[in-house]
Amino acid sequence: MPRCLSMALAAAALAVPALTCAQVTRTLPMDSLRGEVAFGQPPEVLLNGKPMRLAPGARIRDPQGMVQLSGALAGQKLKVNYTVDPYGLLFNVWILRPEELARRWPTTPKEAATWTYDPINFTWIKP
Repeated sequence: MPRCLSMALAAAALAVPALTCAQVTRTLPMDSLRGEVAFGQPPEVLLNGKPMRLAPGARIRDPQGMVQLSGALAGQKLKVNYTVDPYGLLFNVWILRPEELARRWPTTPKEAATWTYDPINFTWIKP
C-alpha cells in the first residue's frame, strides 16, 4: 500500500508544474507587429495578403509557446505577432491567444513609431 501512495504522490507532483505552465502570460516583444499569416507550402506564406517567405530557422510558437513546424500549419490562416530578419524574411511568429488578440498592437512600423508602449501592462497606447 505505501508503494501505491508514493506513486500517486509522485504523479501529483509531476502534474503541478504542467498546470502552472498553462497559466503563464507570454511577453510578446515590443518590436513585433500584429498581422495575419496564411501558411502555404513551406517556406511560402502570405503575410497580410502579400507573398512572404519564412527565414531559414524561423520559429513559430503556438498559443502554449511550443514550437510548431510550418508544414503542420499549411492551409491555415492565423492571427499572429511576428518579426522579420534583416533580409526581410519572416523570422519569429507567435500564434495569438484570445486574450493577446484583445490587446491593441501596431500592425505597421509607422504605427509602432507613433504609438507608445506600456511595459507594465504589455500593451500599446494609440495617440
